[in-house]
Amino acid sequence: MLHDVLFFLLGLAMVVAGGNYLTDGATVIARKMHVSGLVIGLTVVAFGSSAPDLVVCLMSTIQNHSQLALGDVVGANIFDLLLVIGVVAVIRPVAISSDMQWKGLPMVVLASAALFFCGDDKMFDGSPSNIIDRTDGLMLLLFFIIFMVYTFGISRQEQSSPQNNESGTEPVSRRQLIIAVVSVVASLAALFFGGDWLVDGASGIARRAGLSEGLIGLTIVGFGGSVPDLVTSVMAAVKRQPGLALGNVVGACVFNIFFILGICAVVRPLDTGSISVFDFSTLVVGAMVVWVFGALTGPKVISRREGIILILLYAVYATKLILDVIHH
Repeated sequence: MLHDVLFFLLGLAMVVAGGNYLTDGATVIARKMHVSGLVIGLTVVAFGSSAPDLVVCLMSTIQNHSQLALGDVVGANIFDLLLVIGVVAVIRPVAISSDMQWKGLPMVVLASAALFFCGDDKMFDGSPSNIIDRTDGLMLLLFFIIFMVYTFGISRQEQSSPQNNESGTEPVSRRQLIIAVVSVVASLAALFFGGDWLVDGASGIARRAGLSEGLIGLTIVGFGGSVPDLVTSVMAAVKRQPGLALGNVVGACVFNIFFILGICAVVRPLDTGSISVFDFSTLVVGAMVVWVFGALTGPKVISRREGIILILLYAVYATKLILDVIHH
């Protein structure tokens, strides 16, 4: 038990440090490339903070622990959409750009709905079991390619915009750029190893409590894998980079479903096991609520009041998980 606790604490410390320096480095690179924080958040930061989930899910799939892999992604995405965005909005209301309104957030809703349809064969096909097979995995990977095309389309539009040709910000020197690149690489490494150690330690503690793989994935592993998203998003919000904060969460959610689960399902079909319709439904509802709050009602911003509502929704879901743990 002591070994697991030490790994958990060391991983948490590395993740916090990595999230801080990753935000700084990504912001500098964005300024140098004349690309907004939104695009950097959707790509570099989101991919980096999801790296621990990729490692955990692939290892779990190869070792035939598919419930752990799927629970990690579902739990992490619910955590990101409800708790992370909620906390960021409470710290600083999150403005929603037109690209995020009609491309980023709808893509999260699409990803969540696609996973729901793929993961509940009993409801939609009348099958005896729920399996995300290789065909489903290939479909998810195709959706990921579409998402990347959208993302880089946003980047090209911004680079061609007259506003990006104005010298509204201080130019980035060569030395600053080199330091930023080194900072990003080192931060990604810290997030990768720190997240892996954090999840390993947390999983060891949970297994000693006698939990099922599905519950471990939805709770301890999902939370542990999402700590990088929480840290990088909160750091970005504190440093007045709301586009980077929201882009990190949106990019991570889409990356988790389309790329990570797509790859895992191609490697080995995923049995959903104890992950229920309630879990998949919570993910879809969470994505839709964030979209409605940020893009479809009132001013295009997720306010502090809406952030509190998101946090309360996550509290309801977490309470259900806790009751399941007690029941087991």
